[in-house]
Amino acid sequence: MLFQNAFQDIRYALRQLHRAPGFAFTVVLTLALSVGAATAVFCVIDAVVLRPLPYPHAGRIVAINSFWQGRPQPVSWSYFQHERAQAQSFESLAAYIHYRKVTVDVPSSGPVLLNSVRATDGFFQVFGVAPLLGRTFMPGEDQDGKNDILVLSYGAWQRYFGGDRGVLGHTVKVDGANYVVIGVMPDGFSFGSNHLDQVFFPLHASQDTLVKGGSLSLFTVGRLKDGVNMAQAQAGLTHIFDDWKRANPGAGSQITVGLQPWAEFTTGKVKTPLWMLLAASLMVLAIGCVNVAGLLLARGVRREREMAMRSAIGAGRARLLRQMFTEGLLLALAGAAGGVLLAAALLDLMRKFLLQLLQRGVDIHINWLVLAAATGIAIATSLAASLFPALRLSGIDPNRVLKAGGSAGGSRGQHRLRSGFIVAQVAFTLVLLAVSGLLVQFVLHYRDADLGFKSERLLAFKISLSRAEYNGRDVLGELYRPLEERTRNLPGVQAAGLIDLMPPAESGFNTVTQIVGQPDAAPDRVVWVERRLVSNGYFDLMGIPLRHGRALSPSLDRAENPARAVVVNEAFVRQLIPQPLDPTAQRIADSDDPQQCTRIVGVAGDVRQNLFSAAQPEMDMLMDQVDPRVIGDQFFNENLFGNMTLLVRTSGDPKQIVPAVRSILHELDPTAPFREPRTVTEMVSEMLIFPRMLSWLFCIFAGLALLLALVGLYGLISNEVEQSSRDIGVRMALGATRPGILAMVLKRVAWMLAAGVAAGLVLTLFARKLIGMVIYFDAQKEAGGFLLLALLLVVAGLAAALIPARRAASIEPMQALRSE
Repeated sequence: MLFQNAFQDIRYALRQLHRAPGFAFTVVLTLALSVGAATAVFCVIDAVVLRPLPYPHAGRIVAINSFWQGRPQPVSWSYFQHERAQAQSFESLAAYIHYRKVTVDVPSSGPVLLNSVRATDGFFQVFGVAPLLGRTFMPGEDQDGKNDILVLSYGAWQRYFGGDRGVLGHTVKVDGANYVVIGVMPDGFSFGSNHLDQVFFPLHASQDTLVKGGSLSLFTVGRLKDGVNMAQAQAGLTHIFDDWKRANPGAGSQITVGLQPWAEFTTGKVKTPLWMLLAASLMVLAIGCVNVAGLLLARGVRREREMAMRSAIGAGRARLLRQMFTEGLLLALAGAAGGVLLAAALLDLMRKFLLQLLQRGVDIHINWLVLAAATGIAIATSLAASLFPALRLSGIDPNRVLKAGGSAGGSRGQHRLRSGFIVAQVAFTLVLLAVSGLLVQFVLHYRDADLGFKSERLLAFKISLSRAEYNGRDVLGELYRPLEERTRNLPGVQAAGLIDLMPPAESGFNTVTQIVGQPDAAPDRVVWVERRLVSNGYFDLMGIPLRHGRALSPSLDRAENPARAVVVNEAFVRQLIPQPLDPTAQRIADSDDPQQCTRIVGVAGDVRQNLFSAAQPEMDMLMDQVDPRVIGDQFFNENLFGNMTLLVRTSGDPKQIVPAVRSILHELDPTAPFREPRTVTEMVSEMLIFPRMLSWLFCIFAGLALLLALVGLYGLISNEVEQSSRDIGVRMALGATRPGILAMVLKRVAWMLAAGVAAGLVLTLFARKLIGMVIYFDAQKEAGGFLLLALLLVVAGLAAALIPARRAASIEPMQALRSE
């Protein structure tokens, strides 16, 4: 009997929904959009922020950071050796370099470029992850002269070695040198950003590096001993660093060190934006639930006579409640099913963005627990709104409801409740519109930013060379000059040149600089200067104007000249050369012999080294001034000529010359992997990938919120007009005009919109600190934009209410009175 009644309830509910397809579609779509958006974002939060890292006792893993005047500063080899010998708070401690790529000769496909991690022994012990195959580094294998060995990531093993379990012991050529594969890490283990194709090497420190005190730029990670907290470890680390500074006067006197939980270190700067995105998705969920509640309450009001009739002919309270429960449950389940589909689609799109940014981007999947929670909220809202009319009617005499006519449900309490729903929806919508507008403005600003050079039809080819292939060879004469010359002679090529760090995608080779004859800068006013190597004609190729002096010239600026020549930018002059000194008469204090100090021969216009900040001081040196026979560690550690960018400006589509450049590079060096070139537009787009994702999602959420708010407003006014048709008829019979009725309805709508807009502006101002952590904005400067958005929202709301308002104004008094 129970199953028979349930089946009857389902059939009746489906029949009722079939009779109101527009209502059913609106409720299901609203639930699907709100549940899907909230589920997708919270799945990202769970995978990236909340879920513990996949390492044993991950809370004990810490990043050891060093800073100079707030700037992240790598540590030297000598300091790391001192730290490792003295540190008592750590179970394991390791140094690493993870920003370099290496050329690996793969038997099946030839040379490929892979991300590398070079680390000291104990690196894998810090993370507590055992290899899938073989072993990792043994103690002492980070010392110079030990066996050349490597460990493959699971992704590199699968993709380039076919998952061959016999790969252990095989010799692989890396950067022209032979390495033996000793292990394979398990699936999911990656380091740094989310690079699945990685190779791990012992970090060899040469004797030359040790004698000099260490020029390697290292980063450090450690595992705290059981029972040691962050404060104790920090105190011990500070004491160790102070001892080292006393033993090495002048070596990093302004540097400070600090600990950071590894989970926090790996999330970087995306944690706060993700929380803000979650707040936005919860706003959409709240708006959706409020809207569904309003729709269901309105439907319940319209069905009060039906339920009263059923109660009058014998239907009990439990029966009515069960019927309404069944209808609400069907709507909620259909909405949840749509939410699953939307969440899956959103996650696929978000994963494409986050894979490039986050180490844990690959872990982002549908979280069924999260989906169940969001669905539970939607179901609870639907059921509460569905059962409310039945619960209220169960205590009322059905005869009174039937006698009351069509206005039975038009109580002031329900109208006030639904009006409050509209005010809340409008407030949340305005907040989302404001934030999405700021994000779009941010993306457009940097997308169209003046980079300081001409970016049209400019193509960048990244060239990565094998270390062993060019030891002792003239890399300029054998590769770079011929590559540049032959590329310049290709049809359709206007100019070609080379640079080691391509702006604005690459920066970071910097040094503290002082001008000869100028007083030493105070510790808090040290100026960092970017250093770049360029080829002849680079400034003409890029369209960078020469403001003063002359350009670099191979005939004047050669390697034999002990005093090198550089061209500096305007930011360099502003910060380092006092007026009215002539910049081209100055030298840079980088030698004990004033005659061998670097000469400034020209001043060029500013170029952004980083997309998100103004131009920093920079000095550019001609490649010809560097001895091309760069040997061993100098080639690798200082990266001179190891990674250069070939820049090509064309008269037509830049991508058309790609096959020809690939052919030239292969002829000159068959061992060099070819990397697909990028235009400057593509570079900027990649740098804006996270802001673009945020702006894209916020615009979607704001659009959904606006749509739901307008639907809710339309539904409210339509319902009120329907419920108040008799009252409107009476007013018109007593002399009210149609324009007066129209104005009456729109005035009520305007008050709700005004209240919602005011609440939204207040919310935006209260949330400005949170918003400012993602994107800076000046509330006073943006006030005009916020007010414009508020005005547009009010206009949209009035437009949505215009149709039911006109319907109210078109009511015929006699017809309305007779219908009652």
